Amino acid sequence: MGLFKDFKDFAMRGNVIDMAVGVVIGGAFAKITSSLVTNILMPPIGVLLGGVDFSNLFINLGNIPVHTLAEAQEYNVPVIAYGVFINTIIDFLIIAFAIFMVIRQMNKLFPKEPAAPAKVVRLCPFCKEAVADEATRCPHCTEEIPSNPVQS
Repeated sequence: MGLFKDFKDFAMRGNVIDMAVGVVIGGAFAKITSSLVTNILMPPIGVLLGGVDFSNLFINLGNIPVHTLAEAQEYNVPVIAYGVFINTIIDFLIIAFAIFMVIRQMNKLFPKEPAAPAKVVRLCPFCKEAVADEATRCPHCTEEIPSNPVQS
């Protein structure tokens, strides 16, 4: 029973649940981005580049002549599908940019707290070593510290 209880405690922590929600939303976002790239961005880019269909760009490594990537996959012809790779790179860039924009906005909404001001260290006027604020005598050189010590 101890193992089950430990697992339940671990799984019910807020961070684990938040991470699970993030993974699910990220997966859905990746599908949307893939569709955006494949169905909306790449066709006009292909037209601008002379009617190139990026998803159909490949290098045939087999002996069977094929004209499309689907045909190569149907006949199990080995290919280097660099067009699909180009689409994947564009997917990644769009996702990375979207995440950058979300984080940038979150940083604006939730600014970091300003750093605490640096603490002034009290120094012994004789040996220049740090001493406690309440000290009347230096623990390093044993000199009596005047009431107005040197500050750094």
